[in-house]
Amino acid sequence: MTITITAFERSPDGGQGMARDMRVRWALEEVGQPYGVRLLSFKAMKEPAHLALHPFGQIPTYQEGDLALFESGAIVFHIAERHAGLLPDDANARARAITWMFAALNTVEPPIVDREVAEYLEDETWYERRLPFIDERIRKRLGELSGRLGNADWLDGAFSAGDLLMVTVLRRLEGSGILEEYPNLSAYVARGKARPAYKRAFVAQLAVFTAAPTA
Repeated sequence: MTITITAFERSPDGGQGMARDMRVRWALEEVGQPYGVRLLSFKAMKEPAHLALHPFGQIPTYQEGDLALFESGAIVFHIAERHAGLLPDDANARARAITWMFAALNTVEPPIVDREVAEYLEDETWYERRLPFIDERIRKRLGELSGRLGNADWLDGAFSAGDLLMVTVLRRLEGSGILEEYPNLSAYVARGKARPAYKRAFVAQLAVFTAAPTA
């Protein structure tokens, strides 16, 4: 059965791999599974056909036969459970990798997304007042993560779905100057981006933006 995911017809990030379909593309590339992509406009994302797949009108979604999933973390988890390569065979190591998946999305990502929302959607004066507090929360999490990672290549032994999600979360800080304050985390993200599967996923997502007509 062919796997089909949904993605932005014209990504707001300029095709730089920040949109959450990147996580799913990367996971599928890591496990060697082919997939098709259905591109959606912002209007189409709010129409009944897509809302039947994703009740919150977002991307990505995942369809395979009669299975339809939404939420990038859940989709990556499904892929990792279905195909070898993203979760360890050892039961305890597998449980720890899954824990890191949740940590990436539930602990590390929220303050980073708060920063993005404040920057683009809030009044400039209010944003300037809030930014130091948001950045303090981010630095607290990055300091804790940096201490745990230490000099290791990956979070817990071999590369896993936990690393895949954590790298995509940390990438959202690129250009802010904050990530660079933690050299081991910067190097960690660079290792993730150097993986062949990541590069294939990035090129595929960028190609969509490059090919899209200018709004």
